[in-house]
Amino acid sequence: MKRRNALKTLTGSALTLSLTDALANPMETTTAMPALKGNIRHSVSRWCYGSIPLEELAEGCKAIGIESIELTGPKEWEVLKKYGLTSAMGQPDAWPKGLGLPSCFNNPKNHDALVALYTELIPQAASMGVKNLITFSGNRNGLGDYEGLLNCQAGLKKIMPIAEKHDVTITMELLSSRDSHPDYQCDNPQWGAVLCEMVGSSKFKLLYDIFHMQSMQGDHIRNIRRYGQYFSHYHTGGMPGRKEIDDTQEIYYPAIVKAIVATGYKGFIGQEYVPTPKDKAGMLESLKKGVQICDV
Repeated sequence: MKRRNALKTLTGSALTLSLTDALANPMETTTAMPALKGNIRHSVSRWCYGSIPLEELAEGCKAIGIESIELTGPKEWEVLKKYGLTSAMGQPDAWPKGLGLPSCFNNPKNHDALVALYTELIPQAASMGVKNLITFSGNRNGLGDYEGLLNCQAGLKKIMPIAEKHDVTITMELLSSRDSHPDYQCDNPQWGAVLCEMVGSSKFKLLYDIFHMQSMQGDHIRNIRRYGQYFSHYHTGGMPGRKEIDDTQEIYYPAIVKAIVATGYKGFIGQEYVPTPKDKAGMLESLKKGVQICDV
């Protein structure tokens, strides 16, 4: 057999095998996910993918290698457990009237209701293996930084014994008061770190939202190195617009995640951007790319 004919025969055989494999496994040629490195644990915020039924989102997350669908409540935790997933950041199924992000621990009038809420929620979380529960400072409403710290300290200390008993961390989110959440008080890691020291419990920490802190001050790697001991969770999001975290926006996530890993952090990074595609396949493909960008 001449060399040219031999090459034609081999090429034809290889093409036939490739086509056969592709027809037998049509999804593998387009959606195969490389093995994750395991240096960081991956999560996604439920609200960003609210148009996808929870069970279908859980299936998609399993295929990508995501371990958690967060900002979910007790009614959803059973579904996650069914798929071998957890909620890296739990929340109530519904906030009591008048409580939530704009009105929370910095207002003493809320403390009794908040203590009652978390006294019930913390054991529920522990029973389902949920290790973090979100909370907020609330808006300033004319309150000074020091007074806000004292008010938050007083309320949070009331729930620390039950959080410590059940090994559940109460995590206050850092949010932008310049843009998304005007007047929000816990809007920088310095204020949050002081509050952590005042509360004085390993079961109270901060959620460092990279998208929001980019709006406030940036300087993420220095913040992570300096205050990382106070962070129990991280969120992503493309700036501006809270879209994909790729090269269409201004934050370079691989370097930030490397800095997080270098601190010895063993928790989750939650993808909290709103995908540009609106169909299920496109949304999950966007999510997969976000995970790959952070999988350093």
